[in-house]
Amino acid sequence: MTTIKAKMFSGATGSVFLLLCAMYFIEYVDRVNLSVAAPLIKTEFGLSNTQLGFALAAFGYCYAIFQIVGGYLGDRFGPRNTLAIQGLLWAAGTLLTGFAGGLTTLILARLMVGTGEGGTIPVATRAMSNWVPRVRRGFAQGFTHSASRTAAAVTPPLVVFMIPFVGWRGTFIVLGLVSLAWVVVWYSYFRDDPKDHPKITEQELAALPTYADAARHQSGERKTVPWGQLFLRMLPVTMVFFAHAWALWMYLSWLPTFFVEHFHISLQSSALFTGGVFVAAVIGNTAGGMLTDWLYAKTGNLNSSRRNVVILAFTGSIVFMSCVIFVQDQTIVALSLATALFFLELCCGPVFATPLDVAPAYAGVATGFVSTAAGLAAVVSPITFGYIIDVTGSYTLPFVASIAILVMGIVMSFWMRPDKPLEMPGPKEEHTWKAA
Repeated sequence: MTTIKAKMFSGATGSVFLLLCAMYFIEYVDRVNLSVAAPLIKTEFGLSNTQLGFALAAFGYCYAIFQIVGGYLGDRFGPRNTLAIQGLLWAAGTLLTGFAGGLTTLILARLMVGTGEGGTIPVATRAMSNWVPRVRRGFAQGFTHSASRTAAAVTPPLVVFMIPFVGWRGTFIVLGLVSLAWVVVWYSYFRDDPKDHPKITEQELAALPTYADAARHQSGERKTVPWGQLFLRMLPVTMVFFAHAWALWMYLSWLPTFFVEHFHISLQSSALFTGGVFVAAVIGNTAGGMLTDWLYAKTGNLNSSRRNVVILAFTGSIVFMSCVIFVQDQTIVALSLATALFFLELCCGPVFATPLDVAPAYAGVATGFVSTAAGLAAVVSPITFGYIIDVTGSYTLPFVASIAILVMGIVMSFWMRPDKPLEMPGPKEEHTWKAA
């Protein structure tokens, strides 16, 4: 663990990695903040649970659509330019949320946030393909996702703290300005090719993989994306991550409201419960990344080191999520949900390391396929949760659906094959692949 930290957090490579972590953190704050303010917005705009579900899900429409598009743009034009433009979009959407006058304008603002954040994870993964050593990819993916879950833990108490001073609208304006600040720092510091960075050392370069686009840049040729092959190879991984994302978006969208309306507690108490639950996610993401890297180093079996962590993640989540159905004590429920989320988040490191294992030269597009699952889940999961509540009056039945979908994810994990790199269509690309 000490060696991993020394490699990941020092020098120019460490600064780039921390910038990516900051992006995950900030964009997740802008993703989760609406669910925290949802009870106030629901009252002010006079929304039903189903209408609120549509507002919460609006982010997911564009988020899903632009995953592959964003990944392609990241591969084509580089992470530096692509993430800067995406950051401007999600910052603008966050700012405009603070000026929403009703359900329609609220949905439009959230669509803009989804457009900006759609594809950011694939593009960040593309950046990692050049800036992170292969043996640290699981840790890198796990730790960056821990940053996002830290945001999920911090955002509820942060937003609740800010509301008395600036109102729920002011919180979105402040957070939008923070996003703009990140864009300026990112574009000023990052370079697509590590060799172009003025502060990188020869020792750091020696530890990094060969620049994925080196052969293409030398020849001046445009890289052809093997869409069909990538889709087929990423389909099982995408279905695995859909199962994860379905359960995660249930947490992200409805957990504060679940505690307020199911247990009839205050918004402040709900924020503390919600924040406490997401602390477990922070630990789970980093632990899952470290575990998959440790298994790979110990066994040399890339396939089992990714798949077995996913199976552990979903099985543990199913066991502890089941407690919500049978237990009525709010503290025990919160602890059970926290433990279930800890296990659920173990899978992020191995899942997002898999596109790097299979196709580093097309990591943006490959991760785009996987992240599209998160976008689809972001649309369907919140609406389904709200609909089930309106029809049945039960806040526990939606957890049953999540358990069934996680079982499907376990089955699909057996078709993940990170140990079989994608065969490249031409000799130049093949050489680049092997070097990476």
